[in-house]
Amino acid sequence: QVQLLESGGGLVQAGGALRLACAFSGRTFSLYSMGWFRQAPGKEREFICAIGSTSRTSYADSIKGRFTISRDNAKNTVYLQMNSLIPDDTGVYSCAANPNIYSIDRRPTNYNYWGQGTQVTVSS
Repeated sequence: QVQLLESGGGLVQAGGALRLACAFSGRTFSLYSMGWFRQAPGKEREFICAIGSTSRTSYADSIKGRFTISRDNAKNTVYLQMNSLIPDDTGVYSCAANPNIYSIDRRPTNYNYWGQGTQVTVSS
């Protein structure tokens, strides 16, 4: 059974930066593609970015150029570096695992495993 544990959320002022981490356990991390999603109060879950094999990546237009996803297969961890944060980035950020390493899918339904999420709050 895959388990995911996010860390690194918090309160930051607009223009600031945060780095989220998602620790993966229970299976072979290098066989899974990983995604980050967020959900703001009263809104639907939103795709942020994903990373697959050979570090292929996909980003939502809303965060492109500000956020960077990366993975360290030796540490079984995926990271989300968030720069130039704006209040609209506020939400619960969750990582998710897709057993298809060749996929960098934007659809939450294609991810089998989810973390509990970590709160990110950006103040103006």
